[in-house]
Amino acid sequence: MLKIGLTGGIASGKSLVSARLRELGAVLIDADALAREVVEPGTPGLADVVAEFGKDIVDAEGRLDRARLGAIVFAEPDRREALNAIIHPRVREKAAAMLATAKPGDIVVQDIPLLVETGQGSSFHLVLVVDAPDEERIRRMTEIRGMTAEDAVSRMAAQASREERLAAADIVLENFGTVEEVTELVETLWEERLVPFARNLAAGRPAPRAGGPVLRPPNPDWPAQAGRLLARIRRASPEVLGADHIGSTSVPGLPAKDIIDLQVNVSSLEAADRIAGVLGEAGFPLREASARDTPKPPDLDPSAWQKRFHANADPGRAANVHVRVLGSPGWRYALLFRDWLRANPEAVAMYAALKQELAAQYAGDGRTLAYAEAKEPWFTEVAWPLMDAWASSSGWQPPSYSMAQG
Repeated sequence: MLKIGLTGGIASGKSLVSARLRELGAVLIDADALAREVVEPGTPGLADVVAEFGKDIVDAEGRLDRARLGAIVFAEPDRREALNAIIHPRVREKAAAMLATAKPGDIVVQDIPLLVETGQGSSFHLVLVVDAPDEERIRRMTEIRGMTAEDAVSRMAAQASREERLAAADIVLENFGTVEEVTELVETLWEERLVPFARNLAAGRPAPRAGGPVLRPPNPDWPAQAGRLLARIRRASPEVLGADHIGSTSVPGLPAKDIIDLQVNVSSLEAADRIAGVLGEAGFPLREASARDTPKPPDLDPSAWQKRFHANADPGRAANVHVRVLGSPGWRYALLFRDWLRANPEAVAMYAALKQELAAQYAGDGRTLAYAEAKEPWFTEVAWPLMDAWASSSGWQPPSYSMAQG
């Protein structure tokens, strides 16, 4: 199943988006609704809230007085944390039970107001943030909900900032137009990205790609995009010993194909085979079970360059995942090449010139294989001597990893 984490600040219009996604066919798990359920009269949750905050937060009918409780917790962060400690575990337990009933091909949307604050982003294949400017959200709270401006600002301050939410987002839906405009954005997202992504996951296949080598200008958001993908990979299995952003998109200032390359470190190829299934479930199905990098100095033994090759099932974010044995020649070369480029602007310029020349030469190809193969002699004959000399003079060492990183 495809798991979507939906979030947004108060008065961002998240409910409109979740309602339309449910109409389109998503299975909706609403954390706010579950939070109300776990404190219904007679529940252990309500009993714990009363024990923490006193009997005054229950009305004459035995129901939680949300306005009174809200006035307390939005004014006092420590009290809000105490409430969250009671509510959140119960909500997650109910959400997990609902998730367990979903079918393999379902698109499950979990509407979680505090997704960013609780660090749950890596639990989902995609994080969808509904966004609106702060001034627009204040207007909605005061004009539509009848809050004072002071209360509106206080509620916003109790949540993650707009910048923090946007940093966690794989997809941002801007909700400061008309209802029709937002609805159209949701429908396009559903048809063009979510449905194909879910189908790819169910079939265990990467998203198809077409076209030749098209270089994009350096994108400062590439590292953040890679970081979100890496977080999902690291939580997939304890046999993931570490994971890194590699390749051209990991080097500031370098033009690149808009494909994120990631390296996953494992103890052996057998371990790589064992985690193939969980990587697929995380959104990165196996592409080649017996892949091998082109051997490069100093170790030219082809058997030492074996790997497993996965790719993203998400049609909206192309990514390659190279699963290599920790300490292997291919693992070391990828990290050294990245760090050498990062440390040497002249090397970036030299490599960029080669990429642009070859991209123009192979622009008519329907694939990128010939372009990639044409770069191989440069890696061995030009880059390797310079990389090796730089590693020796700088004292470069590859990163170290521990099981805790998995």
